[in-house]
Amino acid sequence: MSAHPVDEKLPALKMATTGLQHVAAMYAGVVAPPLIVGAAIGLSATDLTFLTGACLFTAGLATFLQTLGVWKIGARLPFVNGVTFAGVAPMTAVVVSTKDKTDALPVIFGAVIVAGLLGFVAAPFFSKAVRFFPPVVTGTVITLIGVSLLPVAFGWAQGPNPGARDYGSAKYLTLAAVTLLLVLLLRRFTRGFVKQIAVLLGMVAGTLVAIPFGVTDFGPVADADVIGFPTPFHFGVPQFHLAAILSLCVVMVVSMTESTADMLALGEIVERPADERTIAAGLRADTLGSALSPLFNGFMCSAFAQNIGLVAMTRIRSRYVVATGGGFLVLMGLCPMAASLIAVVPRPVLGGAGVVLFGSVAASGIQTLVKAGLDTDNNVLIVAVSLAVGIIPITAPEFYHAFPETARIVLDSGISTGCVAAVVLNLVFNHLGNGRDAQEVTHPMEAPAMVHAVSHE
Repeated sequence: MSAHPVDEKLPALKMATTGLQHVAAMYAGVVAPPLIVGAAIGLSATDLTFLTGACLFTAGLATFLQTLGVWKIGARLPFVNGVTFAGVAPMTAVVVSTKDKTDALPVIFGAVIVAGLLGFVAAPFFSKAVRFFPPVVTGTVITLIGVSLLPVAFGWAQGPNPGARDYGSAKYLTLAAVTLLLVLLLRRFTRGFVKQIAVLLGMVAGTLVAIPFGVTDFGPVADADVIGFPTPFHFGVPQFHLAAILSLCVVMVVSMTESTADMLALGEIVERPADERTIAAGLRADTLGSALSPLFNGFMCSAFAQNIGLVAMTRIRSRYVVATGGGFLVLMGLCPMAASLIAVVPRPVLGGAGVVLFGSVAASGIQTLVKAGLDTDNNVLIVAVSLAVGIIPITAPEFYHAFPETARIVLDSGISTGCVAAVVLNLVFNHLGNGRDAQEVTHPMEAPAMVHAVSHE
């Protein structure tokens, strides 16, 4: 009996190139939080490079936990883990509230450790929420994941620095468009292996095209050290402050909610549906990875939704490919020069490739919604309102400006708010009440039966 595609081990070259493609897709997302937090603290260039390398290293370790697994830890799906962006705002708030900035990182690390350990204990209980995620809910959430990520790609396409005068200039947008076109041409006119690594080839070609524009900077490669290790507790022994711990615990709940949605989405894409046991194991990997990360000077880890788009587009479903990507992340953490090679790829090039990747996630969500059945009024209402709620932080970023900062951690995550809205609306419209028509109802605890729709006035 042949192995499921998720458990398939590919040839070494294919494993390496497709694994590197995953790293390229998520690199910017991993390095952004340490750069933002480090800048807020006022770290030197050397310490900022160290912190970034540490986050790459711990992302690789967390990815190993998630893909390869040990005991009851790890979803054993092609799932990339890295620093969650949801923690940036509360970590920056910790920096602001800390008088001695040299204590900021130890306070953050202490809070992440506690939040990670509490999340690890809560994982099996949190995973029971899977029964509240029928296809009409998962399809909505998958679509929201893709739609929420697209603005990231659009931001990359406009240039590396939002404060620069040439941000959004024709030069940057042209590079993004050329990269997008190259990826599309490779996907359309090539076959087999080349077609599967079209995104990676498109980014390499886009980087080369960017050289005459003066956008590609090879300086980081020349300045980077060959070897470097994220020495444990480099920035000091973790400190445990209640306010910081409570703040990061809220982030952990948000992160676990998004990871649950991501696992359900990925399970649909790779045709190995994520059940309660898989989600519990995946959440254990997320939370344990987060608890261990500060030991090596890293931040809270979570699933990376953008890599789901890569799986959906390439149809390479092997978890060992993503584990190979985790190996590259560890290597980058140990070899700053290797990390700098990915950093050479200009943001507009990443933006052009991101349009394809993130759009593929949204398309997968639409496919799931079609299977769920949008021929009933109830399901249409669930999808319509949930998408609207989830898109609020994207289209109106200041919508919740009057709410407390703690509440905004949740509300500013369109994936989390849209997910909660979809679950609640599904319960209200398809489970509660006595006036519902059995043929038009999807039970919240089960996948919908594909029944012929009966129209009603």
